[in-house]
Amino acid sequence: MASAKVAKVKKQSIPGSKKDGDLADESSRSLSDYEILSTIGTGTFGRVVLVRNNDTRNYFALKVMAITEVIRLKQIEHVKNEKEILASISHPFIVNMYWANHDNTFLYMLMEYVPGGEVFSYLRNYGRFSNSMANFYASEIVSALEYLHSRSIVYRDLKPENLLLDRDGHLKITDFGFSKKLLDRTWTLCGTPEYLAPEIIQSKGHSKAVDWWSLGILIYEMIVGFPPFFDDQPFGIYEKILAGKIDWPRHIDPVAKDLIKKLLVPDRTKRLGNMKNGADDVKKHKWFKAVDWDDVLARKLSPPIIPKVTHNGDTKNFDTYSEDDWQKTAPAAEKDVEPFLDF
Repeated sequence: MASAKVAKVKKQSIPGSKKDGDLADESSRSLSDYEILSTIGTGTFGRVVLVRNNDTRNYFALKVMAITEVIRLKQIEHVKNEKEILASISHPFIVNMYWANHDNTFLYMLMEYVPGGEVFSYLRNYGRFSNSMANFYASEIVSALEYLHSRSIVYRDLKPENLLLDRDGHLKITDFGFSKKLLDRTWTLCGTPEYLAPEIIQSKGHSKAVDWWSLGILIYEMIVGFPPFFDDQPFGIYEKILAGKIDWPRHIDPVAKDLIKKLLVPDRTKRLGNMKNGADDVKKHKWFKAVDWDDVLARKLSPPIIPKVTHNGDTKNFDTYSEDDWQKTAPAAEKDVEPFLDF
């Protein structure tokens, strides 16, 4: 039963205006226009807090990152990439960013608030998802990955912890800290150990193919309840990924198994999603044969889970975090703020 515990432990990562109506003018506002309410997530060098617009009373998620910590952890490039990428994209299954800003202490990104919580939490509570539930979430992810890849953006951190459910139960991919605009390949070791493609571990240079590998891991984890490669230590996980041996539970749907196998091909040139037809090869796989992809994009499919949300600022689907005087963080030196003057 040791393996069943994996799904209960969060996997740790290695270190524009896009709405209609009264949300459209958020890009012209500043930090003083919002009331900070509570922390809804924490990370290595920052946190996400729920805020409310003083005038409209609309709720948002504000990502707050301490400049001193971003620099100490050598995350300047990742943070700037995240801001630039989010400013350039808009998709139904990606969390929208309204503006980014900074002072001498923090970097800020105002995002839409997605109140349904993490897919990770639902997967932990269910134990595992049914084949049809996994199919629904996978189809919305495929739609988002196709969009990102068409813009030469590789996401690089697909996992249940980075998937949120909106009030209606549709997916929103969040946390673009490891995303990068790629014209060729990159060699940075980043991502989450259980989800890393072999070419990242082997430092062979990687590109968009890593997202299709991660999708294979994610579909397996949704259907089985834990990822196919796991160990107490990252090195042990890497060894298992490179060995490529997967245990297939008897209950797994054979068509889903076929798709997962084709996504978890070590040779990226033969990996589904990374061949001549790109995402179309994934979309045309028989596991998705009942899916109308236009309906997916139009959010017409019926979500399998409708989060319990009583109002737009409801935080009960997120963990409770200590506020621990984070707003008293010391400002960064003037020279340390310089890299972020255009943030």
